[in-house]
Amino acid sequence: MKQIDVIEYLPTIMTELKKGILVTTKNGDKVNSMTIAWGQIGIEWGKMFFTIYIRHGRFTHKQIEESKEFTINIPLDRKQTAKAIGYIGSRTGRDINKLADMNLTLVEGINVKSPAIKEFPITLECKVIYQQEQEPNNIPKDIFEKNYPQDVSSDNPMSNKDLHTVYYGEIVNAYIVE
Repeated sequence: MKQIDVIEYLPTIMTELKKGILVTTKNGDKVNSMTIAWGQIGIEWGKMFFTIYIRHGRFTHKQIEESKEFTINIPLDRKQTAKAIGYIGSRTGRDINKLADMNLTLVEGINVKSPAIKEFPITLECKVIYQQEQEPNNIPKDIFEKNYPQDVSSDNPMSNKDLHTVYYGEIVNAYIVE
């Protein structure tokens, strides 16, 4: 693994985030990934964070609530990973192993139990040190109506009425899987 400076990789990380990247969790023996396109990197309390937003009904939410950690997995070759991003983003990991289904190679994390993924080599290892529930009354009405349709079941993996928990994941390690 090649250690990286997150700041130097910000353009790549943010460009890829808009297209979809993975957040991966491990709780006990269960590893799960989900596709995300919402997130941010910042500095607070003198620490660098990757902040993610996970809906309450997602299996990933349960995984993070119990493990308090995750990895961010970013591709370098979009052609090689596009199918996996689509598949992982349209199914729940409650009952299937999406990573095995896509023949992705897990690499043991260094500072967290959540793994890196060889095919998504830029890896940010994160430990949750703060979280907050979204407050629906603080979300502008047009944004709330677009992003939180109340007539879509909470178990729908593509869209639902559930709000998000905001997780501040302190970046405790950053590297490229070689």
